[in-house]
This record gives sequence, C-alpha cells and structure tokens, in this order.
Amino acid sequence: MAVTPEPENLGGGVWTVPVPIPNNPLAYTLVYALESERGPVLVDAGWNHPDAWTALSDGLGSLGLSVGDVYGVVVTHHHPDHAGLAGRVREASGAWIAMHHADVEIIRRFRELVAEDADRTWELGVLRRAGAAEGELAAQHDRQRVDPPALPDRELADGELVDLPGRKLRTVWTPGHSPGHICLHLEDGDRIFTGDHVLPRITPHIGLYPYDLPDVDPLGDFLGSLERVAAMTVGEVLPAHQYRFSDLGERARAIIDHHEERLTEVVALLSDEPATLWQVTAGLDWRYPWESMPLSSRQMAAGEAAAHLRVLERRGRIRRLGGPEDVMLFALA
Repeated sequence: MAVTPEPENLGGGVWTVPVPIPNNPLAYTLVYALESERGPVLVDAGWNHPDAWTALSDGLGSLGLSVGDVYGVVVTHHHPDHAGLAGRVREASGAWIAMHHADVEIIRRFRELVAEDADRTWELGVLRRAGAAEGELAAQHDRQRVDPPALPDRELADGELVDLPGRKLRTVWTPGHSPGHICLHLEDGDRIFTGDHVLPRITPHIGLYPYDLPDVDPLGDFLGSLERVAAMTVGEVLPAHQYRFSDLGERARAIIDHHEERLTEVVALLSDEPATLWQVTAGLDWRYPWESMPLSSRQMAAGEAAAHLRVLERRGRIRRLGGPEDVMLFALA
C-alpha cells in the first residue's frame, strides 16, 4: 500500500497537497497550489469524496493557505481524480475552473447523456460491438453511475497563458490520455506540471472510447505529445501521481518505447482469421489475468487495445472488417 506523503512547500511559490483516491491503487492525486497576486491557483483538485475534501482543505491549511482564498482551478484533464473536487472548490471560494476546450466538450456531452438517462444504452452498444459476452453486458447495465464533473467556466487553448497574475503559466496541449489533456509550463519557475501525461514509473491509460469512434487516434496523438514535451528543457517535472523527477525527455522516450513494444505484441496476436476486439484484449499480457478482471478493468483494457489497433490500422499493418453497427473484427493486412 502506498504511503500518502505530507503536504509540502516546494519553494518558489509552489505547494503540493496529496489528495486520496478512495479504493484506487494510485492512492492519491498530487494537487499543486501556485502563488499569485490574486490568491492561490490550484493545478487539479482531486476526487470528489468527503475524505478527499478534508485532505485538500486541511492540507492547504497546514501550508498557511485556505480553500476560501483560491482564485482558480486549472484542471489538466476531465478524469474524476483530477476534476472531481473542482466544483466544490468553486462553491467555497468563487474560483474559476479552466480546462482545455476538447475536455470541456466531453464533460458537456457526458452531462447531456446522464440528463437524458442515455449513458447506459450508449455504453451497452459499445460493448456489444466489441464482442463482450451477454453476462458482461448485464453487469454493465447494473453498474453504479459516476457523476460527471463540474462544467468549467473557462476554456483553454494550446499556448495560452493561464490566469495566474504576476506569473507565467503556459498551456501545453498534450492529447492522448484524454483529448484535451494539458501540461502546464511554469515559465518563471523552470517547472512543468505534467498531470498524467508523463509519470515517473507508470504509463497513463490511453484508450479509445467508444472503441470504434472514427477519425481519432488517441495513441498516435499521445506519442506525438510525448515527442513534443521530450524536446522541452525544464528543471523539474511535477506529475499528478507518484513523485517529482527530472529529465523529462528520457522518461517521455521510455514511454514511447513501451508503446512500440505493445504494438508489436498486438500484431503477434493477429492472423488472417478475424478476431474481435474482446478476443484481442483477452490475449494481451495485463498486470492481472483477464479471467479475474472485473468488468470495469476489462472495459479499460479494451479501450487501450482499441487505441493500439487504431495506430496499427493507420500504419497499414492491420485491417478492420465490418461496419459501424457490426461487431468489430480485425485481421492482419
């Protein structure tokens, strides 16, 4: 079990507060607070849970800061361990919430689906086309819904400066882990906040959702984003999980190599005989055996397999058979 570190003053007007993620192997999200002339601006906010809220508010208090004084929350991406508490911070302080416009659109669409009670039907259709078994479809229908995060007030674009009065915090668009994932380059402090884009010892989940969504390539985008940040010169990397590190370029290139190896593994599973996405996913090597995975983990694994298949399809290594309403089938090109 990971030991949650204590809140810490990192110097240069930057603080960090670890915020727990209940029942999750990642254990905690590292929320950062940046000093500004108008009050602290948070990078991410943590999971929406009472224990997480207590950790965030008490952690800021231990550093001489207050949730009520927060000027803004810039969220690296829409996932709940990053965006979940942003709405509650806004309620407590009147702070703005900012996010890249691509992820704002995802939140907007998710909220519409939930309001229409259409999210379950949409997800069941995705699983059917992936080749999931009937029992898995029934389990998906009965799953507990995760509430969508708060809708941001501000939409960021690549290269735009975040509203951090008296300082320079620049948006670096790094799609892959999510379509609107951003890193944040603190130009006056020689630091970069990488969210989940570059982590020191693990690789972020790169998934395609829905699995047959056309005209997008999340893994291809991710590999390009890694090349982009690998070329940057920064002194310290501040990720959203695990711990701070240096040598951004070396770590980014190691993650690229990892995915190239994974692409080779996917090709080795295919032949001239068509295979469903579910069959390909089940044949890959995962941290836990496929047979013991809960449905939620199988869904994420299938999203990652789909992202790798999309890259291979665009490289001309494999072909996809069947139309958008059919079960997805893949074979060697």
